Amino acid sequence: MPARIQTWGDAAAIGLSTLCMVHCLALPLIAASLPFLGLLAEVPWVHWAFAATAAPIAAWSLSRPMSDGRRNWTLLGLGSLGVVLLFLAAAEWPSHDLETPVTISGGLMLAAAHGLNWRKRSHDH
Repeated sequence: MPARIQTWGDAAAIGLSTLCMVHCLALPLIAASLPFLGLLAEVPWVHWAFAATAAPIAAWSLSRPMSDGRRNWTLLGLGSLGVVLLFLAAAEWPSHDLETPVTISGGLMLAAAHGLNWRKRSHDH
């Protein structure tokens, strides 16, 4: 598979993780000044949509073998844990109060896995 396609997958995933974190951190602050955005900050389907979009991109990008044919199981595990945390946060587990820190943790793990994957692939060629 061309390196450009692999890079696109990691770049898209990092971008989505960043959007997710902006949603979690900035939207509540903006929502305090604009009531309509306050409604969007608490809409459950937004969290599920981020997690459902991140999962297949992460699975595809992080499970692809390197040029030597091996997979990086550490990065796949880190990314998988990040996706699990995104879904747990969307389900408001363990509580609604912990939704934001769990989402941020998952997003950071996922972004880190994709960033390391991107770096590894650029040095792999």
